[in-house]
Amino acid sequence: MNTMKFPFEAGREDVLSRPEAFVDAVFSSLVSEFLILPKGSGFLDYPTFAAGYEALKQASAGFTQLDADSVLAATLKTPVILLVLRSILGFTPPEWAYLASNRKQLTIPQGAARTLDREVRMRPMRTLSPSETTRLRLQALVETACELISEGCPRVADDKLHRLQKADGLDGLDSVRQLGDLGVPYAMLLYERFLGRPFAGHRDSVSELVGDGLESAIEETLTLAGITFRKTRRAERIPGFDQAPDFIVPDEFNPRIIIEAKLTEDDGTARDKATRVLRLCSMAEQRRQAGQATYQVIACLAGRGFGVRREDMRQMILHTGGMIFTPRTLHRMVECSDLAAYRTKKFE
Repeated sequence: MNTMKFPFEAGREDVLSRPEAFVDAVFSSLVSEFLILPKGSGFLDYPTFAAGYEALKQASAGFTQLDADSVLAATLKTPVILLVLRSILGFTPPEWAYLASNRKQLTIPQGAARTLDREVRMRPMRTLSPSETTRLRLQALVETACELISEGCPRVADDKLHRLQKADGLDGLDSVRQLGDLGVPYAMLLYERFLGRPFAGHRDSVSELVGDGLESAIEETLTLAGITFRKTRRAERIPGFDQAPDFIVPDEFNPRIIIEAKLTEDDGTARDKATRVLRLCSMAEQRRQAGQATYQVIACLAGRGFGVRREDMRQMILHTGGMIFTPRTLHRMVECSDLAAYRTKKFE
């Protein structure tokens, strides 16, 4: 036992008898890259955002008059203005669409709002030539933004916090103009970042890209070993599974090995993802007890979120029989699991 380190190197009895030691082993191999984010195809750099800010400032005569028609004309010419307006409001695209729909009696679906926002991020400086429907929606969004910014933050009860209660929202357009002229008080800027989390919107928009890195590493490992596998698509329906596993070996018609790739930097999300792994283990056990052909469950975990949920990790180690791998141990996955029986190539 002294030579054992990781649970996949131990026998099932060893894992069951000393799970805590293996929890420590897995924790030691978990790494986090939360300081580094992929930019993604819709990343907006600061010079482009600043160009939109200056265009909006010109269209509003230095934030002295926020005329919706003038702002809309400028937005059609310089679409990134839309993102600047949304940043001043502090809303997500669906939130902005909801308020505009209510104020202007015009239906703006959340999906349409997200699509418009992404199109602007993809081509922030290309002149817009929208369809009549999109133009009406864009007009409603701009008018609503101009109204909300000009009105400023209304009074609310002492035990409530209004979303416009920000340094640039307290006194309507005067607040925006003052900050534009004088610069933002650093303490207030830090406080608003504290409330909103730095890069929160971008982190959400590239969350799938972050997870794709782990899946790509698994895919490469299986391919190098010449293993037949089926990588499922997001939200795909697979018969026999209430949620499609990330990888099935050799395929969904004859599942023998299930691989779940889970990355999280948040312990709350880690709980949900651990539950998903345990659910697959439960389904495999039910098949075994029913005398049906079953499958081995392998969990590939990454991110600091899993490193603080000790009991969840212990349960995953116990129920998978030690089949827990991380980016640092992924190169051992084939040789230390049932995948070895499907290997047709040796690693170079």
